[in-house]
Parts: sequence; C-alpha cells; structure tokens
Amino acid sequence: MKAAVNHQFKGQLEIQDIDVPEITSNDVLVKIHACGVCHTDLHACHGDWPVKPKMPLVPGHEGVGEVVKIGANITHLKLGDRVGIPWLYSACGQCDYCLSGDENLCLSQQNSGYSVDGSYAEYCKANGNYVIKIPDNLSYIDAAPLFCAGVTTYKALKVSDAKPGNWVAIFGIGGLGHLAVQYAIAMGLKVVAIDTGEDKLNLAKSLGASLCLDFKTDDVVSQVLEHTNGVHASICTAVSKSGFEQSYQVIRRGGKCVLVGLPPEEMPLPIFDTVLNGVSVVGSIVGTRKDLIECLDFAAQGKVKAITIEKSLDDINAIFDDMQNAEITGRVVMKL
Repeated sequence: MKAAVNHQFKGQLEIQDIDVPEITSNDVLVKIHACGVCHTDLHACHGDWPVKPKMPLVPGHEGVGEVVKIGANITHLKLGDRVGIPWLYSACGQCDYCLSGDENLCLSQQNSGYSVDGSYAEYCKANGNYVIKIPDNLSYIDAAPLFCAGVTTYKALKVSDAKPGNWVAIFGIGGLGHLAVQYAIAMGLKVVAIDTGEDKLNLAKSLGASLCLDFKTDDVVSQVLEHTNGVHASICTAVSKSGFEQSYQVIRRGGKCVLVGLPPEEMPLPIFDTVLNGVSVVGSIVGTRKDLIECLDFAAQGKVKAITIEKSLDDINAIFDDMQNAEITGRVVMKL
C-alpha cells in the first residue's frame, strides 16, 4: 500500500509502498478515504516533545474510511462501516482514569500516528473498540478534522464549565479556533475572538463571534473587560506566550482559563491574583470516545463545519512547509 513514512526527525516524509497491516482479534482494518493534517503530526515528525514517537513512523490521527476487515472479538462493527481513527488509539480500560470517564488521561494509552502507525496511508490498522462511527450525512472530508481539532475544542469548552449565555474568549482562530467558535455558538455561548489580520477576524465574525479583536492593534485585555466585564472562560488555542497571558487576564472572578495550545515558552502564573479572584487554570487534551460522538453529532446537525483545503498524500511535505509558515486557513485534508 501507499504511505507517507518519516524515517528521521526533521527529515522529509517519503512516499513508499509498504505492507498492508495485519490485524489481530481486537483490531479492524480501515481503508482510508481521507486524513486531516494536524500540527501534532509536524511535532511528531520533528521530535519536538519530551516523549518521542516511534520511528520510522506513518503519521496521522484524523484518518477516516471504511472498515474492510474485522477481528474476531469486535462485534459492534460490520464490514463497510464508515469510521474514524482518532488520536486516542486505545487505553487500558481498567485504570482509575478509564473507569471514571477520563480515558484520555490513561497513562497506558496508545496514540495514532505517534506511538503506533497512523493514517497517512491507504490502509490503517485500528483498535476496534476505539474507532468511532461517522454519521451518515457527514462526508469523509468534513468528518476528518473533527477527529482531532473538533473533539479537542469541543472538550475544552466542556471543561470550561461555561453555561449558555456566558461569555467565552477564543484565542487563535486557526484550525482549532475556527471550530471552537462554532462549537461555542452551538452551545449557546457568546464569543470573543482574538487573532490578527482581517481574514481571521472576518472569519470569526461570519461564524458568529460577537466581538473580534486584533492582538497586534487592539488593547485586547481592556476591550474584553470593558465589553464583557470579564469572560466566564477563555480557550487558548494560540501557541504564543502573550496569547496565554492575555487569556488569563481577561477572565472574570471565578472564571476558568483552559489551555489547549502548546507553546515552547513557560507561562508565569500570578498566584496572588489566582487565589484572590478564585480563577481556575486547567489543561485540556483531546477528548474521550463519548466527547467525539457528541462533537460529530453537532456537525451532523449542520451546526459545525470545518473549513477544509483538499490535498493529496503526495503533497504532505509541501503541506508541512505551509504549516510551519502559518499559511494555512482552516484544516488541510488529504484525499487518498
């Protein structure tokens, strides 16, 4: 089968012919029809994070396609089912985190396109208990980005505990943020969107944001505080230290700052203000199978739609170059 393979950190991916994976009793084999490209894939191929991925590696954790083989222990799927293979490839199912509904925190989890080969390939092996069915009225192209970017932003909004009618600030209106705005609106929240440039701010406004601010030209903190009296929650998908600092500064007393992006710098936390104002600062990492089912349902109802750019697997190195240069609006999805 055709696949994009990374052999060394910071090297070019090679389009190769490799063997179709063999499945075992708990697995399924999925014929991949489309796969989204996530910034995490770039981090994996560059070895940027403390826990390194397997190498050589077939990246990809937004793969969607058709089940073509099923292991003996998998009884809830049938041949031809349309499914996606998310970042959470599998979890142990027995630890405190798994048993309490926090399987995305399982210390024994495997991750698609990181610790196991992913879906930058014509076929991908997956744990049959962790693939998620795609609603019938969602195309493969529309579904693919939701298996990471969608569920990540949806989960962050759930973690924020914001209620309908509350204000939420979304920092960064890129591949994650443009979905966060849509999920927030669908959940009945009022949105402040922060990014830079007319294109990003016009996009946020068209998606329903009530207030759109440019962090390069606007006094973001004072304007947000004046307009909202402080937001109930902020979701920071940005990867800059200043973005994280502003996401903290716009929170009202008792509010919650949810960190999603992964900047290389550390963010100093003002302990006195955090205690005095009763502010919570939390991290949010992707989501569970239940979160993913819910986030797909919003899209199936027509309330959320990723902005996608269609490419092919052969374009992957050029896609990574564009990603590094911040030249992508929305999400790239490769058709296979």
